[in-house]
Amino acid sequence: MFAIEVYNLTKKFGEFVAVNNISFKVAKGEIFGFLGPNGAGKSTTIRMLCGIMRPTSGEGLVGGYSINNQPEEIKKIIGYMSQKFTLYQDLTVEENINFYGGIHGLSSSAIKERKKWVIKMAGLIGKENYLTRELSGGWKQRLSLGCAILHQPEILFLDEPTASVDPISRRDFWDLIYNLSEKGTTIFVTSHYMDEVERCHRIAIIYSGKIIAMGSPKELKKEFTKSEKSTLEEVFISAIEREK
Repeated sequence: MFAIEVYNLTKKFGEFVAVNNISFKVAKGEIFGFLGPNGAGKSTTIRMLCGIMRPTSGEGLVGGYSINNQPEEIKKIIGYMSQKFTLYQDLTVEENINFYGGIHGLSSSAIKERKKWVIKMAGLIGKENYLTRELSGGWKQRLSLGCAILHQPEILFLDEPTASVDPISRRDFWDLIYNLSEKGTTIFVTSHYMDEVERCHRIAIIYSGKIIAMGSPKELKKEFTKSEKSTLEEVFISAIEREK
């Protein structure tokens, strides 16, 4: 069974083709990495799959719902965490959780129950009344993740989720991601940190709006460098050079 199915998806802005006829599938519970340089089409693809932006052509199914015809249904079953910090800095940790629980349509009792889980998951016990702006970058990212999964979404989209945090916080964040995946959540993540992408089950490399390679880290290393001891950075460079 697939959580995400993409068929010939294209997005144009005037004459500029941001996403060029891409197709792929993501299995349920999979951590799927979307790797590419800035401007390659990663964020545009995520926005289309989240029902935020309409494609120019093509189709995508997210949890079985069409991105063209059922974007509001998609929004009910996904979590989305953008690279830009979106929580309210002047609200406390608890107030942000309450606010996002309301946005997701949770009842007061459900918010109360999920809030306990989020605070424990994010390691924020004792920090419930801290203003969000007082938190470190790592704590903010954990709180963002918690707010994105308050409603227990089937599919989680993470767009450069650790772009502004330190290596230890990144490692801790990925431990949380693995835990979610093991419990059945599908993770679609973009990142420019090669060590993070290495931890994905499968990877798609996108360049100039086109998918130029796809497979597990092991498969891609074998295809592009002939050695499983190679780094993903070497794979990435080799794939782009081949495309040029």
